[in-house]
Amino acid sequence: MEILGTTLRVCVDDLETAVVFYERLTGGHAQRFERGGVSVAAVGCFLLMSGPEAELEILRKVTATIAVQDVDSALARLNEVGAKVLAGPVPTPVGRNLIAVHPDGSVFEYVDRRL
Repeated sequence: MEILGTTLRVCVDDLETAVVFYERLTGGHAQRFERGGVSVAAVGCFLLMSGPEAELEILRKVTATIAVQDVDSALARLNEVGAKVLAGPVPTPVGRNLIAVHPDGSVFEYVDRRL
């Protein structure tokens, strides 16, 4: 499985203020969407998330988002090497994802952009 890139997940209290900072930091523009009551803004390699604490508590457990060519191939490889898939694959606004816990206890989101 080839890893195409990673995204750093940042939970913030004030999404608007954070977006301004990260846009200035990266020189990029935020792509925004909502998911499960959480407002999300992707700016460069940063995924900013703001919303209800109960939702953010779950999101904070995910170490990073890993971009792959195909989530189905990632699923097969994760199963081969002993990871446990917690959720997915499911469609998202930009592709599909799954959440997996590695044998060391680290939790990662794997995403593709196949839509």
